Amino acid sequence: MNLDLSWILLGLPLAFVLGWLASRLDLRQLRIENRRTPKAYFKGLNFLLNEQQDQAIDAFIEAVQSDPDTSELHFALGNLFRRRGEYERAVRVHQHLISRGDLSLADRQRAQHALALDFLQAGLLDRAEEALLKLEGTPFESQARLALLGNYERSRDWAQAAAMARRLDNTGIGSFSSRLAHYLCEQAATLQAAGDLSQARTLLAQAITTAPNTPRARMDLAQLEMQQGHSHAACQALLDTLKASPRATPLVAAPLAQAAIACGRAPEVLMQLRAFYSQDASLDVLHAIVALEAASNTPGTSARDWYAKHLEREPSLVAAAKWIEGERLEHEQFHPQVQRALDHAVKPLTRYRCAACGFEATQHFWQCPGCQTWDSYPARRVEEL
Repeated sequence: MNLDLSWILLGLPLAFVLGWLASRLDLRQLRIENRRTPKAYFKGLNFLLNEQQDQAIDAFIEAVQSDPDTSELHFALGNLFRRRGEYERAVRVHQHLISRGDLSLADRQRAQHALALDFLQAGLLDRAEEALLKLEGTPFESQARLALLGNYERSRDWAQAAAMARRLDNTGIGSFSSRLAHYLCEQAATLQAAGDLSQARTLLAQAITTAPNTPRARMDLAQLEMQQGHSHAACQALLDTLKASPRATPLVAAPLAQAAIACGRAPEVLMQLRAFYSQDASLDVLHAIVALEAASNTPGTSARDWYAKHLEREPSLVAAAKWIEGERLEHEQFHPQVQRALDHAVKPLTRYRCAACGFEATQHFWQCPGCQTWDSYPARRVEEL
């Protein structure tokens, strides 16, 4: 019994000393790890500021391995992967965050938003839509709806895009009436191609009501009327376009001249286009005036004189080429070669240029093929900008 008691008396101090040493070792290890984590984090931040993304990713991975519970490091790492185009790795990081049971609600919603952006950047539109729909009722709701709108545009799901545009318009974060009109016009174009002209006409009427000052709906309606042989209705739709959106006159001029000639309203339209041209010289309007005068057989200024007068107002290589086209040169045998050279030189000047990204095209687009921006193409061509 004395032996047992002595062992106990000796064991208690020993156990205390061993416990104290173990706690000191744990504290020391914890301090080492705590120093290591900020060091790796700041090293990654330094690489990131110096645009050394590869080294920054390596540093953040080291920091995450040292402290796997730090959500901010995961967010930083996932965003870096996305910026580098490593979408699969970004998805894995954000999915890991969402699966954590100890993550706060705010961070979980943030991770869900980041995951949706990963899918969008990767072009996985179906999975992006699914991820974005889960953000309804969260602080990211407005951003998610805007992303969904862009998603529907990319997939050309115009019915869904129109429904989302209405929801966004009702929230008061901005006006989406112009976009909604474009979506209705896109749906009308699909129906028109399928031969359902009646429903296409209905959608175009809705687009005009939705955005009265947007020229596209009336121009598309005029095209539909011309397709059915209703030149008078087409001419009236284009004249209404001039009243609702005078800036679109250069775009409207050519189809308006065609419709006016077809329905016998050339003199009336000619008078309106002349009045516009006298205040704002535009080559597209001038081309329409020349066509109308030629079709009406009324005495007036010849085409060459019109282009000569335009050159007095505006220095224009396009107008000069048009003028020389009907001019007899001293060495007439070289005229075709000179004309071909001029026509080649003016081609870049007759393009349209996107005001958002600078993408140039020979035809006018309502949505830029380069940056997907709506209504970014001015009605005037490059030479007149």
